[in-house]
Amino acid sequence: MLELWGLFASSFIASTLLPGGSELLLAWLVQQGQIPLHLLLAAAITGNVLGGMLTLVMGRVIARYYPAKKLLSSRQIKAQQWLVRRGSVVLLLSWLPLVGDPLCLLAGWLRLNIYACALFILIGKTGRYLLIAGLMA
Repeated sequence: MLELWGLFASSFIASTLLPGGSELLLAWLVQQGQIPLHLLLAAAITGNVLGGMLTLVMGRVIARYYPAKKLLSSRQIKAQQWLVRRGSVVLLLSWLPLVGDPLCLLAGWLRLNIYACALFILIGKTGRYLLIAGLMA
C-alpha cells in the first residue's frame, strides 16, 4: 500500500512545476507485478490530474496579480493568442515533458473553462499512463 501512496505523490509532484518523473516508478511497479494494474493506474492518474489542476489553479491566482493585459514580450503575447485560439483542448498535451505543466499554468492564467480543462487534462494524462503500463505489462 505504501507503494501506491509513493506513486500518487510522485505523480502529483511530477505534474506541478516541480521536477519529477513518475513514469519510471510506474513502469517498475508494473514490472514487479505485486500490485494490481488498475490500482497502480488509479494512483498515478489521480495524482497527476490533481497536480495538473493545482497548477491550473495557481495560474488563476497569479492572474489576479499579473493580469494577461500586462504582457510585455511578443513571445508571451503569441503564446497567449495560440492558447486562446485553440482553447482548453490544448491540455490534451498536458502530459508532455517541459511544456505540459506550463500549459496548465497558462490555461489557468487565461481563465479557460475549468471543467473543460479538467476533462482534457484527465484524458491526456490517462493516455500517457495507459501507454506506459501497456508497454510494461
